[in-house]
Amino acid sequence: MPDSALPLLDAHEARLLGCLVEKEATTPEQYPLTENAALQAANQKTSREPVMALDIGSVGRALRSLESQGLAKRVDGARVLRFEHTALRGLELTRGQLAALSLLLLRGPQTAAELQARSERLYRYSDAEELAHALERLAQRGFAVALPRAPGQREGRWAHLLSGPVSMDAMALAQRADAPAAASHNGGLEARIAELEARVAALEARLSGDHSAAP
Repeated sequence: MPDSALPLLDAHEARLLGCLVEKEATTPEQYPLTENAALQAANQKTSREPVMALDIGSVGRALRSLESQGLAKRVDGARVLRFEHTALRGLELTRGQLAALSLLLLRGPQTAAELQARSERLYRYSDAEELAHALERLAQRGFAVALPRAPGQREGRWAHLLSGPVSMDAMALAQRADAPAAASHNGGLEARIAELEARVAALEARLSGDHSAAP
């Protein structure tokens, strides 16, 4: 596919394309996917951001739209229709590039370190340099973009562009929404640490008193 004719996917299509790529690698015995299997994959509660609640009709429409864009094709099974992705050929990507792109489709913006850790079952990069090269190539072709590092972040994140430009305002709102939960978690952790330290200090004082009282 020429770089000037990149696909523009809605949220459902992006989720389904990511699912097809993921399940080809992680559950090959169930691949190609039926519409029901694709529905379950799209609505997973883990390894998905955001979590979705698609219905079978939405999944069917998204799969057929991907097919019309040359990114998926239907396979006639013994009993039921199945779908497989054709993104390697349709987007002219390497396996390493497709693995990184699919993770961005499934889980939203991520750091290179997060992508490296989460890619193990999809594609095993030889080192961080190979992943960096894959991301740079995706960026050169307009499939992904390196986002500016947000305040408090030690590493910048990457996002896909198959659904159009990334809304930095929306991302900033999401980060602010996550901040209270993170602060609450950190505050709770600090409180537990303080409690443990107090218990240790009390135990040490008690042991010290027992030793001093001994003849």
